[in-house]
Amino acid sequence: MQVAGVGAGALVAEMAKSTWDSMRAAAARLFRRGGEESAQQDLRLIDTARQRLVASSESERGSVEDRLRTELMIQLAAFLQKHPDAAQELQDLADQAKGTSDGARTSVHHNTESMVVVSGGDINTSGGFHYRAPEQSR
Repeated sequence: MQVAGVGAGALVAEMAKSTWDSMRAAAARLFRRGGEESAQQDLRLIDTARQRLVASSESERGSVEDRLRTELMIQLAAFLQKHPDAAQELQDLADQAKGTSDGARTSVHHNTESMVVVSGGDINTSGGFHYRAPEQSR
């Protein structure tokens, strides 16, 4: 039940984020352990839950999230009863979701003669923003 609760929380947390498509794909892989037809049914339930969340108003969002976590926990617990070997995969999925929500990750490649600014918050440039290229070694 604990893994089901963690998994449900991770799914609900990701539903309104731009990372939802990758989370849904991971859930689809998990559910395929029960066969393609069963996976489609489980995904329909999750898609319906996401639609309810996205369509909810800001004032009701918290209560909708609570209900969805409970519903998904029941769904995942039932799935894990049939497929106990999937518990670690569900835990990994939840850990992955937690990792993506802890902060942004940035990777920059082939960045010649320009600068990259990464900030975990607001940047105040009222005093100007000056960049000096590092001195090249001789």
